Amino acid sequence: MLPNESTPAPRSQRTLRSPVEYRGVGLHSGKEIRVAVRPAEAGNGVSFIRTDIEGQPEVRAQGSNLKARQRRTCIQDGKAEVYTCEHLLASLYALGIDNAVVEIDGEEVPGMDGAAADFLQGLKKAGSVELKAPRPMFSVQAPIYVREGNASIVALPGSGKLTVEYHLEYGAKSSAIKPTRQVVGFELSSESFEREIASARTFVFEHEVEALRAAGLGKGANSQNTLVVGPSGPRDNTLRFEDELARHKILDLIGDVANLGADLDAHIIATRSGHGLNMALVQQLTKAMELEQEHGEIPRETGLDIREILRLLPHRYPFLMIDRVIELDGFQRAVAIKNVTINEPFFQGHWPDQPIMPGVLQLEAMAQLAGVLLLRKLENTGKLAVLWSIDKVKLRGAVVPGDQLRIEVETIRAKPQVGHVRARCKVAGKLVAEAEMKFTLVDA
Repeated sequence: MLPNESTPAPRSQRTLRSPVEYRGVGLHSGKEIRVAVRPAEAGNGVSFIRTDIEGQPEVRAQGSNLKARQRRTCIQDGKAEVYTCEHLLASLYALGIDNAVVEIDGEEVPGMDGAAADFLQGLKKAGSVELKAPRPMFSVQAPIYVREGNASIVALPGSGKLTVEYHLEYGAKSSAIKPTRQVVGFELSSESFEREIASARTFVFEHEVEALRAAGLGKGANSQNTLVVGPSGPRDNTLRFEDELARHKILDLIGDVANLGADLDAHIIATRSGHGLNMALVQQLTKAMELEQEHGEIPRETGLDIREILRLLPHRYPFLMIDRVIELDGFQRAVAIKNVTINEPFFQGHWPDQPIMPGVLQLEAMAQLAGVLLLRKLENTGKLAVLWSIDKVKLRGAVVPGDQLRIEVETIRAKPQVGHVRARCKVAGKLVAEAEMKFTLVDA
């Protein structure tokens, strides 16, 4: 979307000025965990590195990596999984710290006191610095709605910032729990987050405790980090806020929305929702943002045009499979489009009566975009990216004339002679192909 009177201009990306470290016990695992949050380059986003696993696999905090888990946010990529990360992610998002590498020696981010205040104070003390790259922004233009049973979330057009309203309702006349209704709402800023949201603690209903323990959860929960809600309300009579439960729900929602990877301009109204519905909202927002990129007007200064692509790649017609690069996040991620038309030479001989783009050419398009990402580095000037390994290939849908292929590539590892990427192709938000690729960088 092009900036206009109702759309705020994008700000500069930020990262930490210095590292910050946390130690604590996981609310669910009960394990002692060490976390080190370190600065990262523009376009990295927030990524977690599991230092306790061989090879130290990495998982990025993004919508496609969100996985459904009971009572907590989980991101997973291959064998790398990190959960209960929402309070740390919310703190980074509220402070506008967009790029960070989080080294963690276990599967769960420490629960601290059950809220986000400890994370927030550590990050504030570390400070932040601006980077020379714009922060992506998505402005909701039409309502986006998700629902499950009597729980719902709707994202409405905003007024230039993210505002969140939460309606907490539990208990009924037939229930053993005292009926309670709390409604809170805030315009998100670093100040409002610190003052109104960050210190709101997690909570659990008394009748759920045994079932959670039986499921292997809540091993690190105690009266200091978790509010227990009994038949008459919270056991603890020292609530930090009268409506602390609803405020904590907003904290969780902000932490989940942080996986969008962009500043969000919207007014969100959530009713009785939890992490599962938050995840569904983030996935719907991601689809809407991608469709806007594909079908909206793309400013000339965004990404790379065909002339710049030709300067990086040796491919030429009819084998060039990229029309335009529409997004570049440093050397970490790239997004391109390929407009598939009936005039493509391969349609003349590949099922001409029922034209379908060959899957191997979708793989070639992904490989070419990976080449663009790898060859942009100054140290790789004058080199070629030669494909030598393709793994985890899945072809999930047909691509036909008239489709616009969205190609996405993310760097897994980048070394002077070797590149390893994860790639996917989509049409209208639907995944049609994916693979992991390795390249050798050789002199041209």
